Amino acid sequence: MVAGNHNPATWDDILSTTMHHYRKSLTDNIWNSRPLLEYYMSKGRLRLVSGGISIVEPLITSEGETQVYHGYDPVLINPVPTVTAAQYDWKQLAATIIISGLEEAQNNSKEMIINLLEAKIMQAEETLKTRINKMLYGTYPVRTTPFDETGKIFLGLPTLIDDTLPVGGIDPATNPYWKAQEVVGGAVDAAGLERLLSTAYNLASDVGSDHVDAIFTNAFGLGFYESTLTPQVRYTDTTKANLGFQNLMYKNVPIFSDPDCSGGVEGTLATDSATFYGLNSKYIGLVIHSDRNFKQSKFTDNLGGSVTEGGGSIGSATASALDARVSFITTFGNHTTRARRRLFKITGVSELPAA
Repeated sequence: MVAGNHNPATWDDILSTTMHHYRKSLTDNIWNSRPLLEYYMSKGRLRLVSGGISIVEPLITSEGETQVYHGYDPVLINPVPTVTAAQYDWKQLAATIIISGLEEAQNNSKEMIINLLEAKIMQAEETLKTRINKMLYGTYPVRTTPFDETGKIFLGLPTLIDDTLPVGGIDPATNPYWKAQEVVGGAVDAAGLERLLSTAYNLASDVGSDHVDAIFTNAFGLGFYESTLTPQVRYTDTTKANLGFQNLMYKNVPIFSDPDCSGGVEGTLATDSATFYGLNSKYIGLVIHSDRNFKQSKFTDNLGGSVTEGGGSIGSATASALDARVSFITTFGNHTTRARRRLFKITGVSELPAA
């Protein structure tokens, strides 16, 4: 059967209009799709900034100067350096939506064009969700071909929550305030897991209300923790549960399970071991460039001439006579912290075999 003629102007109009209307849904669907991403969004820790050579996070490293006085006592002025800053590089992420010339010819009514485009957008959306989530947990498999991604991905929790790795341009070896709370687990029973959580929680908390407000682990970790509870004390955050995110409460803090979270060895997935990450939303989050918050470019023409050989830049495709329309969804940002000491991780947790 011969496909009917299609009007390039109609395609351009429909693609542009559909992408414009779908952008907010695409952005919301990504940020609300995984427990860690939704946590940052709901806590106001998805921060949009308009530019800068790097992402700057101001740090308070020590207390300022105070003085008691009476009447006409002189108030001494003694400046104390209390503020520095961590600086994070911008990371760039792109997904492509490609519609081939054959697909264009086969879908030549308005409804068929929209259905095809929605399917393509959904594919790009799922790809972005998965890759961003894995990057944040440090379990994203960095590729070296066809392009080397080494050092180009968003920072992950294993790097941000560490007591030896430099991050943000600051080395914890010479700046002890920049050490996260790190606890080594091992094979433990239920009581041992409770002790590990208690130790890490207390190390990352002060004597008041400044403490972690979410804990993330994998399915094994959440299941192991659940086995330590009696049915009478298995509380959940129902708001998060209603969003589809399984959780259990520890000291009124939800523990979430995510399949992309590390096993006992950070950066690897496992079904018989776990790492627990304790986050305080005041001090960790995502920074995204306001002009590249999943920004969608216009579709290129197909063989009409705007797709060039040997290109590779945003807005053009690298191909010889590519019979396709291409749009890019781009995001600039990074995963940052401003106080590592208020974050914890418990690594290498596994269950002690029953005697």
